[in-house]
Amino acid sequence: MLRQIGLAPSLDEIEALARAALARLPQPFAAHLAEVRLVVEDFADAETLAALGIDDAFELTGLYEGWPVGEKHSAPSGAMPDRIRLFRSPILDEWVARGDETLEHLVAHVLIHEVGHHFGLSDADIAALEAAG
Repeated sequence: MLRQIGLAPSLDEIEALARAALARLPQPFAAHLAEVRLVVEDFADAETLAALGIDDAFELTGLYEGWPVGEKHSAPSGAMPDRIRLFRSPILDEWVARGDETLEHLVAHVLIHEVGHHFGLSDADIAALEAAG
C-alpha cells in the first residue's frame, strides 16, 4: 500500500498495515496471537492515558492489554480478551518526525513491540532484542 500524496492514512489503512505485519510473523508466534484483538484508534482515551501517567496523547503509539502468555494460568475468570491497541495519530506524528522510514515499517515496529508484551517481555527486553536484531 504505497501512497504518494493525499490524505493521511485512515484507521482502516493503518489496521491493514498492522494485519499484514501480523501475517508475516513466524508460525510459533502467530499461533499465540489468534485470540488477540487488534484495534486501531486515533488516540488513547483519557482514562488510559491517566492510568499510564501520560499527559500527552501523542506519546502513546500502542498498548497491549491483557495477560502475557506465560501468565494466562493466573488470569482471573471473566478477564477481558487480550488486545493490542494502535493509535493512528501518534503513529503518523512519529512517522512524519522521523522522516527516514516507511509507514509500513513504523506500524510493524509498534505492533511487534506490543506483541512482545503479549509474550511477557518488558520494554527493556524488547529494546535489547531490537538493538541485537
